[in-house]
Amino acid sequence: MSKVENSTIRRGTANVFADLGYAEADTHLLKAELVARMQDVMTDRKLSQTAAASMVGVSQPDISRLLKGHYREVSVERIIRMLSKLGCEIDIVVKPCGKRNVFEAIHIAAIAAT
Repeated sequence: MSKVENSTIRRGTANVFADLGYAEADTHLLKAELVARMQDVMTDRKLSQTAAASMVGVSQPDISRLLKGHYREVSVERIIRMLSKLGCEIDIVVKPCGKRNVFEAIHIAAIAAT
């Protein structure tokens, strides 16, 4: 029997990091989604990694590592701050589980590049 014949296919969840057994999978997914937004902003604004790094106050290799998925040591808060320095506004919505009503969104305004 070949490996293909002996394999089973299982449907994953919405969080690939949980499926792969990562510790703190929800945080890892959040970071991945925020970094993906950072890449979208850079693409939309035609920013090089060097230009983006200058705007957010890190080195180009730091941006490169983030975009390659190496962000385990970078906090969610820091990524949000970077997005803000790239000119993004961030809204955080909190709502009780299973409820339709939400609390007022937390709004983080874009930070002017220095």
